[in-house]
Amino acid sequence: MKLDEAEKRVEQKNIYRIEGFSCANCAAKFEKNVKQITSVQDAKVNFGASKISVYGDPSVEELEKAGAFENLKVIPENQTREKAEDSQSNKKLDIGAFIQKHHTLLTSALFIMLGYLSLVVNGEENIITSLLFATAIVIGGFPLFKVGLLNLTRLDFDMKTLMTVAIIGAALIGEWAEGAIVVILFAISEALERFSMDKARQSIRSLMDIAPKEALVKRNGQETMVHVDDIVVGDIMVVKPGQKIAMDGIVVNGYSAVNQAAITGESVPVEKLVHDEVFAGTLNEEGLLEVKVTKLVEDTTISKIIYLVEEAQAEKAPSQAFVDKFAKYYTPAIMVIAGLVAIIPPLLFHGEWGTWIYQGLAVLVVGCPCALVISTPVSIVTAIGNAAKNGILVKGGVYLEQLGAIKAIAFDKTGTLTKGIPVVTDFQTINQHVDGKELFAIITALEYRSQHPLASAIMKKAEQDQITYADLAVEDFSSLTGKGIKGTINGTTYYVGSPNLFHEMDVPNFDKETEEKVESLQNQGKTTMIIGTNQAILAVIAVADEVREISKHVIQKLHQLGIQKTIMLTGDNQATAQAIGREIGVTDIQSELMPEDKLNFVKEIRSTFGNVSMIGDGVNDAPALAASTVGVAMGGAGTDTALETADIALMGDDLGKLPFAVRLSRKALNIIKQNITFSIAIKLFALLLVIPGWLTLWIAIIADMGATLLVTANGLRLLRVKDR
Repeated sequence: MKLDEAEKRVEQKNIYRIEGFSCANCAAKFEKNVKQITSVQDAKVNFGASKISVYGDPSVEELEKAGAFENLKVIPENQTREKAEDSQSNKKLDIGAFIQKHHTLLTSALFIMLGYLSLVVNGEENIITSLLFATAIVIGGFPLFKVGLLNLTRLDFDMKTLMTVAIIGAALIGEWAEGAIVVILFAISEALERFSMDKARQSIRSLMDIAPKEALVKRNGQETMVHVDDIVVGDIMVVKPGQKIAMDGIVVNGYSAVNQAAITGESVPVEKLVHDEVFAGTLNEEGLLEVKVTKLVEDTTISKIIYLVEEAQAEKAPSQAFVDKFAKYYTPAIMVIAGLVAIIPPLLFHGEWGTWIYQGLAVLVVGCPCALVISTPVSIVTAIGNAAKNGILVKGGVYLEQLGAIKAIAFDKTGTLTKGIPVVTDFQTINQHVDGKELFAIITALEYRSQHPLASAIMKKAEQDQITYADLAVEDFSSLTGKGIKGTINGTTYYVGSPNLFHEMDVPNFDKETEEKVESLQNQGKTTMIIGTNQAILAVIAVADEVREISKHVIQKLHQLGIQKTIMLTGDNQATAQAIGREIGVTDIQSELMPEDKLNFVKEIRSTFGNVSMIGDGVNDAPALAASTVGVAMGGAGTDTALETADIALMGDDLGKLPFAVRLSRKALNIIKQNITFSIAIKLFALLLVIPGWLTLWIAIIADMGATLLVTANGLRLLRVKDR
């Protein structure tokens, strides 16, 4: 019994939003502190999404105590929506909280100004000037020293430890003014870093505000406004023109055009009829709709997107893993280098102790790894958020980086490069005396009784051309397995089937001209059928899976982006596959493939190119998607399987989003590399200034803060990448 209770406690997962994270190191420290709470079995911080998942049941007070070193504010996930609703009314309170939070910084700045005023008045530093700067250091640096000194006692060397030692050291050697400036610049740097990450997270927070918090619901013949948390599956929502849809559901009454850009990234509104699916957060533009709710608020497509995007931000990209590992050894190494700079020149080369201790302190400041630590998260969070706003769901930083390195892309044909819906493309009568409409009515009457997959295409064509067939009585209908169908109408027996069927029947007018017509249609990748009697061929009909209008353009853009190989994978026969492949413009065509053949081919091409992506529907192509470096599923909106199995999901059924995804991932990869290279290079350059003795605390803190601002601004450029 006790064991069951323990297991139950372990399974209890609570999610909290965190306000106040200034850096990734602080997030890691908070996670470590939370894990030490007795009622917590495990905890995991998601710095990108600014939240923590806690396995256990600690109080909010205990969690905030664990984050007291950073004055973190903890808010339970279930209160986040309520907080968002009140955000407008709380704006004044937020400004007040901002001033209150930074009053120490403002006070410190005031004392620094008084200190410099004292210098100007007195002409040199005296006891009053030193006291003014010392006061600025104590007031502005108190939160920093509180953490830094505690870290020092635990031999926990992070950026706050480095800054604490550097500022205290500066004060001890009488550099009060520079120590005070370092304090205030470091505080400003942290505030800007926090602001930058919040800016990067805004793309996700904007998704949270897309869906309305209330909906007009029909209950017991009355229409009432109901909060989304109180709406249940089966409720009927009334959505007026110009209103946003609050919940996922099925249209039960009405007709309209719905703007789905927030979910699928589609720029053009989509027509919605009875039985069509609609999503929470989309905009009803034209008519009145009545929608039957199919999902609870926490299960809606927009909720799943937000959850998956936030989880994606927690998945560390390879570059982030490198930075974390590098920073783990880098910070202690800087401490050692700073110590050596301070003591070796005076001991071995008769240098001035004051001068070289000062240089050592400057090394500590310039060695602060702020820019390096922030370089990757800000880029990953920004890129994933931008992708989500454009209808592309990236499941993690690792997939974002891998897509940028892709050299080959394999496409499933049906439903990806083609629409996946067969249509009648050709209908040619052989006998001039036959009425085409009457004959098509006969074909449709026969196909109506058939289970053949292509029958729906023929019936749809009859509906479009307003050809009636329901009044035709069919007798002696039967299916000719693997060959076609037959049935008697008005005393005449008609056959609809493959050319081979009519070869076997040895129909008299199956001449060379008819044979050439059939071959021509087959060479175009079309499934060709013949209708006739045992005495004469009456017409040839061709059905094909239509190529998406965008497919050729997408393949061209991918080639322009430098994708070396584009491969179409299909189960179709070679002639059909070649015809469609040539039309689309792929570099390679693989036909007559079973699902296991697709899997083996993806493995084979991956061994050749290293990184390969597979684009499919997320269901039939699951093995091949899993075997690829990056699996991309089409039409993720409303498709749970695609959302769960793919590494990247194109939310709308829009292949045109793929080149944008590749461009964005490459841009992100380049920016991450730029940021890491620049962060390390600026540190090395500043450290070289130690050799001639040119490195000062001013240069050190400006180099550190400047690098942080530059890599952050560089990462935020990913918000400006557009789908063009």
